[in-house]
Amino acid sequence: MAVPFDQLDGQIWFNGEFVDWKDAKIHVLTHGLHYASAVFEGERAYGGRIFKLTEHNQRLHASAEILGFKIPYSVEELDAASVELLKRQGFSEAYVRPIAWRGSEMMGVSAQNNRINVAIAIWQWGSYFNPAEKLKGIRLDIAEYRRPDPRTAPSKSKAAGLYMICTISKHAAEAKGYADAMMLDYRGQVAEATGANIFFVKDGVIHTPTPDCFLDGITRRTVIGLAKRRGYQVVERAILPEELSDFSECFLTGSAAEVTPVSEIGPYRFTPGTICETLMNDYMKEVYPVAAAAE
Repeated sequence: MAVPFDQLDGQIWFNGEFVDWKDAKIHVLTHGLHYASAVFEGERAYGGRIFKLTEHNQRLHASAEILGFKIPYSVEELDAASVELLKRQGFSEAYVRPIAWRGSEMMGVSAQNNRINVAIAIWQWGSYFNPAEKLKGIRLDIAEYRRPDPRTAPSKSKAAGLYMICTISKHAAEAKGYADAMMLDYRGQVAEATGANIFFVKDGVIHTPTPDCFLDGITRRTVIGLAKRRGYQVVERAILPEELSDFSECFLTGSAAEVTPVSEIGPYRFTPGTICETLMNDYMKEVYPVAAAAE
């Protein structure tokens, strides 16, 4: 973006109040900054409606509970704040970012008495990937870092700290000319991209990794439902990297990524085809309120 995020115009919902964008500040000794005691969500608004808003805020609450803190605003309050903020921002198409974190009352690993802060920001954000690349399929590297064993990290939480290796992996991939990276899990099985779930197609059947050490994405579940509605068989299973040469199509799903075809993962090649195109179109029909009402 040409303008840094801390210099955008508008308002942010911050601990129950709408404040000017420039005034939504925290102290440098905030616990969430030093120890990653923060959880967040990523949502999109289409046609003035935030897609699956309640489901996202329910997951935000669940993520916080896994990290050992309680969000001081109900799902209903967060829903209402998001809807009102979208109106105040005046956007129809936008990205929505709720976040909750431990504050600055105590500094140290233990900070059980710190205030739990919550904010929601909404801004205009286009395609997560280059639109021209997206249509022909993006290129992925294979990440060095792996998704951790769920016995070593809170993998069912959308926790800020879990994205550190995602940032490292995406930066490394972009430095090589790729759009993103595919991550394996601690067992060496295919897991996900750095911020999106992954699907493959073989002989008309859709295959996707079982989300046992990474998030079972809301968009992931939506697309699985759309695929089944179309009559496609969807198989959730362990996928080994050497199997990638057997698949004809590949695509990513996520609130930011939406449905994005993949043409390359390291040495493996794919051709975006009928299933990719069908699910891309079906997903966009699903998320837009006008299109959904017309069907």
